[in-house]
Amino acid sequence: MRAEPPEANPRERALPVRRGTKQTGVRLYNERLVLSLVRQHGALPRASIARLTGLSPPTVSEIVRQLEADRLLRREPRQRGRIGQPSTPLSLDPDGAFAIGVKVGRRSADILLMDFVGSIRHELHHTYPYPSPGHLLDLIGEGSATLARRLSGQERARIAGLGIAMPFELWNWEEEVGAPLGAMRAWEAVDLRAEVARIAEFPVYLCNDATAGCAAVHLFGHAAAYPEFVYVFIAWFVGGGVVIDGNLFPGRSGYAGSLGQMLVPAGCENGRPIMKQLLHRASIYVLAARVAAAGGDPRPIWESDDWHGIAAEPLDAWIDEVGDGVAHALVAAGSVIDFQAAIIDGAMPPAIRSRILAKIIEKFEGLERKGLPNFDIVEGEIGYRARAIGGASLPFLAKFTRDRELLFREPEEAKIDGEAPLHAARPSAF
Repeated sequence: MRAEPPEANPRERALPVRRGTKQTGVRLYNERLVLSLVRQHGALPRASIARLTGLSPPTVSEIVRQLEADRLLRREPRQRGRIGQPSTPLSLDPDGAFAIGVKVGRRSADILLMDFVGSIRHELHHTYPYPSPGHLLDLIGEGSATLARRLSGQERARIAGLGIAMPFELWNWEEEVGAPLGAMRAWEAVDLRAEVARIAEFPVYLCNDATAGCAAVHLFGHAAAYPEFVYVFIAWFVGGGVVIDGNLFPGRSGYAGSLGQMLVPAGCENGRPIMKQLLHRASIYVLAARVAAAGGDPRPIWESDDWHGIAAEPLDAWIDEVGDGVAHALVAAGSVIDFQAAIIDGAMPPAIRSRILAKIIEKFEGLERKGLPNFDIVEGEIGYRARAIGGASLPFLAKFTRDRELLFREPEEAKIDGEAPLHAARPSAF
């Protein structure tokens, strides 16, 4: 599978209504900007929207009127008891849009239906020994159709798309996944997004799973307080994502924030320091190997929500290893980009995640950081569902946010008046 930035299927190119003026492009950008600000700040009155955007009150009123007509914004009860005229806050309409998110994992796939404010309406869970293209294509096709049928006809028309979050280059990880020799090679010739697009009734997007988790935090987590942050997601393979200036940043190839490939210290051998990729220190597969080597059963790691039955000794040793590896990675990442925060999340029980966070902070405080500014290290809020929610976030990022040009590049024919488009489609175009 080609490792490229998230891309929509060609079917979406027929959906936008083309307009021939640059002024229209600016107006559509402003509509997306208003939606992004309401998502970030919560319900806002028109006066606050005008202040945050710098747009004139009449322009804001026209934008709000259109977004209300599109059922993307709704009015909240008027606020009274303050100086001046009562104000009417505007919030996102949960039924304004829906999206289907898919997480492709080492032993399981999650498929969920999410509304415009990030609430999960329905979800499906499937397990397997290891991921195979044909089986996953069947699961995604049947699962997405099942979830779509749980909506009314009018609601189904407001499904913005289907987003897939999965690790890139799965064929390189047979040993770590535990698949039979050669069983994962089929992935090398498969474009899962294109295959799903052939059977789906709505646009399909695909993104690296850790970057998708970062998208979930960006849209629905507590990251609104941090315009620049690095995201660490500890799953079977550790990964990450980057948000810069309030925008999710995947990089030119979709690998930005791939912390798992970062080299970190891993002890000494014959008096010489050893360096390993972070994924070989801070991934859950390392814990499973430790548990098995100690004579334990690692199955609770992927079969239970609380990891009940995992022995304390291998778990404690793994948490210490994760803390040390991630701490070194954060120092290195912070020397490249001046982040405000590192957000630590993972596919694990919240109690384990909190222990890992404490260990990362402990190790981080003991490292040499002279000349580097401090940043916050905070706990994520989403956990197991981050990747599936992130997958569902991809259509929303493509259609309703101001930073979509970083994540979803328009084809040449979508340019407006010979210039790269601001946004060639109304936010309400499904």
